[in-house]
Order: sequence, then C-alpha cells, then structure tokens
Amino acid sequence: MSLADNRLTRLILGLLRQGITPHKIALALVLGVLLGVIPLIGASTTLCALAALALGLNLPLIQLVNYLVYPLQILLLIPFVQAGQWLFRQPPLPFSLTQIKTMMEAGLWKAIVDLWDYAMHGLIAWLLIGSLAGLLSYVSLLPILKRAVPAR
Repeated sequence: MSLADNRLTRLILGLLRQGITPHKIALALVLGVLLGVIPLIGASTTLCALAALALGLNLPLIQLVNYLVYPLQILLLIPFVQAGQWLFRQPPLPFSLTQIKTMMEAGLWKAIVDLWDYAMHGLIAWLLIGSLAGLLSYVSLLPILKRAVPAR
C-alpha cells in the first residue's frame, strides 16, 4: 500500500504543479472514493467518468482513486444494505454473499429483481452516509492541498 500511496501522492503533487486547482483535486479524490464504494457493483467506473466529465475533473485521478477503493466497495456492500434495512425498518438481508453469488450465476436478471429493494435501501444509506462523509472529507482535504500548492 505504501507504493500506491507514494504514487498517488506524487500524482497529486504533479497535478498541483500543472495548475490543476486544489478544489478540483479534492473533489476528484472525494468523489473517487464516494463513487468507488457505491453499493451497486459495476456502476462506479461509469459514475466516476460521468462526474469527471460533468465537473471538469481529472479523469485519470478519479478513476485511479475509484480502483484503489474497490476492495472497500466489496467490504461495505453488506453494511450499506444493512444500514438501509435499518433505516427502512426492514428485516436484515436474508442471504449470504455466497448465496447472492449463486443467485447471480443462476440468472442475473432474476437476481437483480430479487435483490432490488435491498440494493435501493443500501443506495439510500450510502447517499446519506456518503453526503456527510464526503463533505467532511472535502472540507478537511482542501486546506491540505492548498498548502501543497507551490509558491509562484
């Protein structure tokens, strides 16, 4: 992880030296993480690309962060769904990861239909938690990046 951290740090410092604003870098980093952990497997790469294009962010940076947090997406999938179930006062997800994988292998469309409510509850929990976490992360990260901008 140290190697990836050093590469990411060097990339960010290089972008700052190229004149990309600390605001845009902070936004790309935060959105890369938030969209990278969305509890909808397969959606993060497209969402990161759309966010980068819509907001004029550095596409390689947001995608790199997205790929780096992919293990977190898998780890947080069930907790987000459980948080959504709790928010909506629904019973817990009655399937294990192995059962969900088996359902998807048996028929992706049927699995999507069967798991739709759980996925939407997880998405809403992600939106609520991610909004707060994203705002706090951005506000914390921006001053650090501003201090890293080389004097001109």
